Amino acid sequence: MSTPSTVDRAFETALYDTAADALDTAASLLAADPAADAELVRRGEEFVATAWRRGWQPADLVRIVRRELDDVHVRLVAALIRAQAPDDRARGPRWAAQLDDLPTAEATAPPRTDRFSHATAVLELYRLLLRLPGLEPLETGAAGEAPRRGRENRPESRALARIRALLAKAEATGYPEEAEALSAKAQELMARHSVDEALLAAQAQGSATSPDTPGACRIGVEPPYEQAKAVLLDAVAEANHCRAVWNETFGFSTVVGFEADLEAVELLYTSLLVQAEAAMTKAEAGQRAGGRKRTKTFRQSFLAAYAHRAGTRLRAAAEAATEAAATGAADVNLLPVLASREVAVTDRVERMFPQTTTTRLRGAADAAGWTEGTRAADAARVGHHRPLKRG
Repeated sequence: MSTPSTVDRAFETALYDTAADALDTAASLLAADPAADAELVRRGEEFVATAWRRGWQPADLVRIVRRELDDVHVRLVAALIRAQAPDDRARGPRWAAQLDDLPTAEATAPPRTDRFSHATAVLELYRLLLRLPGLEPLETGAAGEAPRRGRENRPESRALARIRALLAKAEATGYPEEAEALSAKAQELMARHSVDEALLAAQAQGSATSPDTPGACRIGVEPPYEQAKAVLLDAVAEANHCRAVWNETFGFSTVVGFEADLEAVELLYTSLLVQAEAAMTKAEAGQRAGGRKRTKTFRQSFLAAYAHRAGTRLRAAAEAATEAAATGAADVNLLPVLASREVAVTDRVERMFPQTTTTRLRGAADAAGWTEGTRAADAARVGHHRPLKRG
């Protein structure tokens, strides 16, 4: 019996036939032919390579498999990604970090032990991979990412180390006011770091060093309450000179900006989510003590208010820090530098997403949730938030 023939027949049955028993028939074929195992894995690596050509990245595949299938499939796709990586081209530090962050065997469900169950799981995964649509490509450089002036060879700056430390303290404290003050301080440092990077890039213009250009990354926006979380990410992106476009179907937002700003957005969004969920848990405890049951509407309203008010606070902190930096940069006219970078980001967004739509935030009608969320964000005033863009 030819092993490729076994795999071809199984694929023809399971991946392209819609009959109710197609999957069982194909799994039986594979289970009966142990010699087909290596070819089955090789075909899986081909599916992974095809996903890369369609614009997907390692974190994206893991995210969609986790959303659509089970932990055992997450283990399988992580193994395929690792197996395919040595044959792949170099794609830059962000891609390498995603490979490092792949789920481990200990973090996922154990493999199905009998051959039929294992073959069924593999075919279920391959069905999903085969049907993945194309995504907007994030890569612009020959090495797989936007040019970064050798950033991958540079150690993390002291500014980013300080920002990480501030956010870690904000997540650890049990006092909301202290957490908010620490987050605001982190945002100020992020704004100053962004200005420093912009000045370095401006100085590199016309020299032998390649000028900095906008890049893009995808950040997962996971359920529940993903719409409110997308609003929070949009607010963080806007405060840090980036733009975010939400893809509700696949559970992520694409954030476009310069590399230092993308790093800031990833750090701050992750931290604010931790802080928001901790504050929401505390607020819910207070509601229960007052005799009110937990409700989905309360939590949705809490997170929506938190995102709205946090965005106002972050923008104020960023604007103040940028203004201070511009005043201190007496030898450089900073405003044209920042304006040119904003134009570059906008141009990249419009090329990646020529058509976007706006959406209204749903389910934020609980007055107590809105009040508690606003209090948790602890901003001085409420600003008008730009409509959320959805790809």
